[in-house]
Amino acid sequence: MPPPAHFKNAFAVLTSNPLSTSDVLVVGAGPVGLTMACELARHGVRPRIIDRLKQPSPYCRAIGVTTRTLEVWEDMGIAREMIDAGIWIEGSRTFVVGQIVDTRFDLSDLPFANLGLPQNDTERVLTRHLASLGVEIERGVTLESLTQTDGEVETVLARGPDEKEEARFRYVIGCDGAHSAVRRALGISFEGSPIPAEFMLGDVHIDWTTPRGMVMRIFRPGPNGMPDFLVAVPLPEIGRYRVSILSPPELAAPAEGTGHGIQSERPAPGIAPLQAAVDRLLPEKAVLSDLRWSSIFRISMRLASKYRQGNVFIAGDAAHIHPPTGGQGMNTGIQDAYNLGWKLALVLNGVGRETILDSYEAERHPVGKDVVDRTSRAIPKNSREDEDRLTDTQVLISYRGSPWIENSPNGAQPVGPAAGDRAPDCQGLRRTGVGFPFRLFDVLRGAEHVLVVYCTDSDPDPELADLAAFGTELQLADALRFAAIVKSAAKATKLPPVPFYEDAGSDFEKTYGSGQTAMLVRPDGYLSWRGDSWRESELRRQLERIFRL
Repeated sequence: MPPPAHFKNAFAVLTSNPLSTSDVLVVGAGPVGLTMACELARHGVRPRIIDRLKQPSPYCRAIGVTTRTLEVWEDMGIAREMIDAGIWIEGSRTFVVGQIVDTRFDLSDLPFANLGLPQNDTERVLTRHLASLGVEIERGVTLESLTQTDGEVETVLARGPDEKEEARFRYVIGCDGAHSAVRRALGISFEGSPIPAEFMLGDVHIDWTTPRGMVMRIFRPGPNGMPDFLVAVPLPEIGRYRVSILSPPELAAPAEGTGHGIQSERPAPGIAPLQAAVDRLLPEKAVLSDLRWSSIFRISMRLASKYRQGNVFIAGDAAHIHPPTGGQGMNTGIQDAYNLGWKLALVLNGVGRETILDSYEAERHPVGKDVVDRTSRAIPKNSREDEDRLTDTQVLISYRGSPWIENSPNGAQPVGPAAGDRAPDCQGLRRTGVGFPFRLFDVLRGAEHVLVVYCTDSDPDPELADLAAFGTELQLADALRFAAIVKSAAKATKLPPVPFYEDAGSDFEKTYGSGQTAMLVRPDGYLSWRGDSWRESELRRQLERIFRL
């Protein structure tokens, strides 16, 4: 659709112009809002995106990037640029009560390891990607009010006290952080409490013997369950770290609001408190220098009671805030956006049923609750060693049990992922006429649902012909495509009616089982349905729940 007439125009005085109309307003241009806008644009919906800040934040705040977020970025086409700007987090060195423990992270069985990337660089890459999709951020703009009437959301947007605009949207998405104006306008409760302590962050150079790419953690037991600590996360520039410590008492001030986030109204501390913490906690000498920025930071543990009200949604820190343990916050918000973006686009493009939007809260609210609970429990223990090594990678997140997910009731539980799980990657898929192997992620990449059929017949041509006829019957060419995996391509037609790939290295069979199977993979890489055969009536029923057939 063409951009709204007001998209690049100056704001109008509220009383002198009629309401403008658009499909989607994204409030907030941090990593979550930028991901939301990028995904909407990639799926064919051009949003408006506003942010109250006139310039992007210079703080590196969130750093850790999980395997799952890198998979998301690969699908979006920006993983290489993100990796080039970051540093691989290879492990951690922990000092606890005089003992030193080095832990190396082995994620060689996953597509990506842990990446360290300052949030300002994340936002820079996402902003450039969004601009390449034809969408610019409207900065210095605040959401003053919103009202829902007759399936639309009426808003007042303000650039200043005398420059306001009334605008209607089909949907509004609040990605505007812990102090979300969208959440407050909806009256959604934000249940939880602040941690009774303040923290100090600093971007600083450290001269010490810690190996590059290792996170330094130093803990000393303290009163009331809150340890004295220092955590130094490596930044891409050699010798630079983002350091976190307990804020010294002389920097304390009363908490207000949600008690979460950088206290930007407070004077930035100098390097002395950071150096004092290192001298107090670290057995070896380490010299800090070249402090580029610092701030006081507060942490709360809160979860919104709901993620949707009518045609308005919230995502990221607007919906859940928690300690930064395990680097889950930004990543969880990015995946909120990745979950919702394709669903909104499917509805707005007239292909999907509007009821699919109910699945956003059903799937993502339990994830937010789990992250808040787990990160909160980790604080007094100073450790998460009891968890699966893949927990913080976020590849284990599953939507099993969602009303919009279905496993076939026929046969035994299949090998590998069930419906609701993330579809794992596979290597070594070969395609006739192509001189290099494919990954399963190459096959799945894109904005459509993909029906993947594993054909074990020695002669796959009849199966592929029937599958092509099924696709013609559905008439969902722009929203659903088919891909077949075959054991051997020797007898297959050179130009089949359905693209097929040979499982040359048997990696698909090892991951998904040796029996014939079919699975409907959503645009976010999760299995919507899985069964023994695509001919099962449950697949048709699942397609009818998603699409307007």
